[in-house]
Amino acid sequence: MNAIFPWSAPATPTPITRPVPGETLITAQELQERVAELGAAITRDYAGRDLILVGVLKGVFVFMADLMRAIHLPISVDFLAISQYRPGERGVRLIKDLDHPIAGRHVLLVEDIIDTGLTAAYLVRTLQARRPASLKICVLLDRPHRRLIDLPVAYRGFEIPDAFVVGYGMDYKQQFRNLPYVAVLQGVNGRNT
Repeated sequence: MNAIFPWSAPATPTPITRPVPGETLITAQELQERVAELGAAITRDYAGRDLILVGVLKGVFVFMADLMRAIHLPISVDFLAISQYRPGERGVRLIKDLDHPIAGRHVLLVEDIIDTGLTAAYLVRTLQARRPASLKICVLLDRPHRRLIDLPVAYRGFEIPDAFVVGYGMDYKQQFRNLPYVAVLQGVNGRNT
């Protein structure tokens, strides 16, 4: 220990470890096949209706781009952005609103991941207040065993375990969004929100 600077670092520095993608949870091929199935179901269910996909930025953009190409109907798209949970803050807040009205339209809220359901429930309440003709949820990744609020999910891609995941648009500190598959992130405690 250094007498002048008792808080000095030890002579041998501790190596810095960074989180890295680990086990592949869902392959690129599995993602594409399931998105095609979801697109076919949505095409069938919304035939003849005025459908708008509403995505929640940023994690949803890759999934939503593939999903909209798998829907063989005239559709519109719009996006919302919300604040992330931060210590000392209550819940979430809208930081980017829709650009177009949804009153009287059939709205499909598209999410990358639903965990507790708190964020999705907030978004459903927010959108329902705008009087759409209908409002349903489509989610790529679902963790129903962690749900605190019961949400009717109309279209579900995959049910996943309780782990932090990255890839296919989902990130850790803005990294790993470009992975073409979904992987468990090693070296991180916690879950995606």
